[in-house]
Amino acid sequence: MGGAVMVLAYQTRPSTRDVDVFIRSPREARVVRELATQVANEYGWKEDWLNDAAKGYFMGVSKGMLLFNAPGIQAHAPALEQLLAMKLCAWRDDVDVADARRLLQELVRRPDKDRIWKSVEPYLVPGDELKSQYAFLDLWESLYGTA
Repeated sequence: MGGAVMVLAYQTRPSTRDVDVFIRSPREARVVRELATQVANEYGWKEDWLNDAAKGYFMGVSKGMLLFNAPGIQAHAPALEQLLAMKLCAWRDDVDVADARRLLQELVRRPDKDRIWKSVEPYLVPGDELKSQYAFLDLWESLYGTA
């Protein structure tokens, strides 16, 4: 999720600082963290390159496009609506704004603001709904005007 999806699926920028993940399998995320530490040591990367702390922005589980598939591992992006909800909830900097703008453009086939908002709403982090709605409306207006 996050920047890695934006890099791999949408080519919005050349890199990201870390790879945000929601580990679904194996059930013990510790196993994945241990493997990530081995990878970090092997390649000389920071040990926290694989970040499962972003799960605080992950409300529900959706399944978007397959990003990576190899023996023993599959990596799926969350659905576009969930990615947009996560970016709206985070809304920290220009990177989040640019990512949210791109995701909104991907979602808009017909400019139906209310339909899109309703599809994003279930994935919002409780307590961030109002901030996210203002961010969404601001983004919508910058892309499609107020109508």
